[in-house]
Amino acid sequence: MRLPLAVSVIGVVGLLAVPAHADSKPHEFIEEAKALLVVGACAEGTPPATVKPAVLEAHCKKVHASQEDYKTNWLAKASEFFKANVPAGIPKIVVYPFAGGDLSTALTVYPDADEITTLSLEPAGDPTSLARLSDKELKTSLAVVATELGSLYRANFSVTMNMIGAMRGGKLPTQLIFGLSALTIHGYEPVSLRYFQLADDGTIKYVTDEDLAQIATLKDAGKRNTALSNIELRFHKKGSAREQIYRHIMANLDDNHLRKTPAALKHLEAKGQVAGMTKAASYLLSFDDFKTMRKYVVDHVQWMVSDSTGLPPKYGKEAGFEYETWGTYEKSNMKAGGTVTPAWRALYAEQPKRALAFRFGYPDGKYHGHLIIMPA
Repeated sequence: MRLPLAVSVIGVVGLLAVPAHADSKPHEFIEEAKALLVVGACAEGTPPATVKPAVLEAHCKKVHASQEDYKTNWLAKASEFFKANVPAGIPKIVVYPFAGGDLSTALTVYPDADEITTLSLEPAGDPTSLARLSDKELKTSLAVVATELGSLYRANFSVTMNMIGAMRGGKLPTQLIFGLSALTIHGYEPVSLRYFQLADDGTIKYVTDEDLAQIATLKDAGKRNTALSNIELRFHKKGSAREQIYRHIMANLDDNHLRKTPAALKHLEAKGQVAGMTKAASYLLSFDDFKTMRKYVVDHVQWMVSDSTGLPPKYGKEAGFEYETWGTYEKSNMKAGGTVTPAWRALYAEQPKRALAFRFGYPDGKYHGHLIIMPA
């Protein structure tokens, strides 16, 4: 869940203000990505020689169980639903705020997207760390990865405070591994991994060799993770030449942070009209201190899917959005959603019952699965 109290994160730039060198090429991290794909996400391939087979086997036994459970019990049902209900003519640029490490759901809803951008409080993390870990550190770090992947794949959302610990201070880049696991599950493979920061105007400044050398001097894993917070992961379906883009941006999206450091908002606004989604977002879009992101959704999203943590009806309807309800909703699963519960309940009461065979984000307060489609 995306808890509103976790708002102390330093902005997109992170703990280290790394200058982007205009005359230097972006540093390419694809080899690190391929190693993490095998060791963290448990894809087929040859692991680094430093990784003990017994450690990897134990980790991948857990991860494969979670992945297979997810594919059988959630992905098969959800994929068919979205194939039938996502219109063909919507934008192929996707924005997913408050996403945690959830590239997999975005690929389920929008498998043909040209570009997917997720935003959350967590950094992608340092991809070079795998080569430095002792056997004990690796075993401990992989246990965290397996636990958090299992939570996402079996509950269909992650707990914010767990994610912050796993991704900000983790000795492996847990957020990145989540993305690589998503590619594995959906039949994609990575072709390029670059890290970047956002300039004040929202443009991308890639991390270069010189930048990486400066980051490498940081002794604390959390500081390295935050300096390496934003990724651009290019990928394609196995057997296809068509390249797609996944970007993750570490950003606090409340009004105060976006006013002080507006780079993330400017980056999103430059994309023009987009498709959107959000789920398990702690009802932040209903809060008074998230007006800026709420306005972004109203102004730029043409089609959206969410659970009850999406755009509340009173804001969407006055902006011209329609709402189509699926599943069952009776009340919020948490206190934070209490103020919007009456509006969602009324919306569900006035529409025909539409069965939903899978959970999307939070269940309601009585553990019913629910989902809302919002065409503009």
